Amino acid sequence: MITPEQRDKLRGWFAGRLPDDLFEELVEVTVDREEVTVVGRIPGPKLAEGVSDAEREAAVLGRIQEFRERTRETRIGVAREAEHQFRRKVSWGVECAGQRALFTHVAAPVMTRLRQPERQVLDTLIAGGVARSRSEALAWCVRLVQKHTDDWLTELRESLEHVEKVRAQGPDAEED
Repeated sequence: MITPEQRDKLRGWFAGRLPDDLFEELVEVTVDREEVTVVGRIPGPKLAEGVSDAEREAAVLGRIQEFRERTRETRIGVAREAEHQFRRKVSWGVECAGQRALFTHVAAPVMTRLRQPERQVLDTLIAGGVARSRSEALAWCVRLVQKHTDDWLTELRESLEHVEKVRAQGPDAEED
């Protein structure tokens, strides 16, 4: 788990390294063992009043695609530096007119052992057409839990940060 100080340093590095005109605002920098994900806000398209929802959605998707193509070389350069420094892959995303899009991100394999009742849950999702495989069904379950437990996970992360602070003050902490 990354400490709050490490997270702040990582976010600060990206805030200082990214060109000023890349994003309107650096929205989020998240990190885990494999990946750093950088999400920034870009301006929405200028549309006439009263356009349909379909036209608005298509315009936003077009703006996101235009940004992705136009900034590819810049983002690759920054990602190479960050991957060398932080030893993690860098993924990119944007928020535009209330819509979020991730361009590339790591899909890390995770091994687990499941008992028969747990495998039956996955097999039911496959039979119901929710997923094509057990791994896809498991990913679906994780996304469902993530969607409905943000508050609980936030509280858990805060508790883990407190544990890290206490450990840092213990007898094995490095002397300054």
